[in-house]
Amino acid sequence: MSDDGPRGWGAPLYERVIDVAGAGPGTDVLDLGCGAGEFARLATDRGATVTGIDVDPSAVAAAAARVPEAVFRIGDAHDPPPGRFDVVAAVQLLEHVANPLAVLRAAAGSGPVVVVTVWGREQECDVQAFGEALAPWLPPRPTPSGPPPVTDPDRLRRLVGLAGLRVHTVDEVTCRFDYPDADALVAPLFASGFGRHVLNRAGPEVVRNAVLTRLADRRTPAGSYVLENLFRVLTAYSPEHASGRRS
Repeated sequence: MSDDGPRGWGAPLYERVIDVAGAGPGTDVLDLGCGAGEFARLATDRGATVTGIDVDPSAVAAAAARVPEAVFRIGDAHDPPPGRFDVVAAVQLLEHVANPLAVLRAAAGSGPVVVVTVWGREQECDVQAFGEALAPWLPPRPTPSGPPPVTDPDRLRRLVGLAGLRVHTVDEVTCRFDYPDADALVAPLFASGFGRHVLNRAGPEVVRNAVLTRLADRRTPAGSYVLENLFRVLTAYSPEHASGRRS
């Protein structure tokens, strides 16, 4: 699954996942939450054999059209397809599932190498500026309760350990969100659920001005906008992988 953003934003993230996983010719990859197949396309181009699952039938259809060489199924990441894979990838998935720990445990049972990606903390991502711009028209944010989000590096490590996996590396990747002009910057916001909520309260011109004012420091001399967002790529090994390395 890939979070919304301008076309092509995820390429550096997908490339890092493939590199740290060692995916290539002869590698069987399970793509949990495959979305429309962006990651699967790149992994296949590198020579890997990809099986992808997603709960969204329209995403599975789009993935199958984008990567006809791969196999895609409608399915839940909590219950991956049977079989063993060399690499299990959960790209931008854990924030969207009901039980991240269950997904990680399922991934650990599907292959010896598990790679997951998550957004960085809010303060590490320029996209937080959209929420800041619209804050005057949004309900107050509730006081945080319970465990920190899965984007918290320490919590992510704990969940991976509880799933029976051993953390190998945690890499950081910065992805640029490039928007050619102001219209391209605000259009996805206007189409989003919370954007429409604000539009109904404040009107499009007020919202547009608030966003452009907040992101003025991200405007280039050519009139485009560049937002830089940090992502983390965690690579973990199952006990099976560790025993294989010792033998």
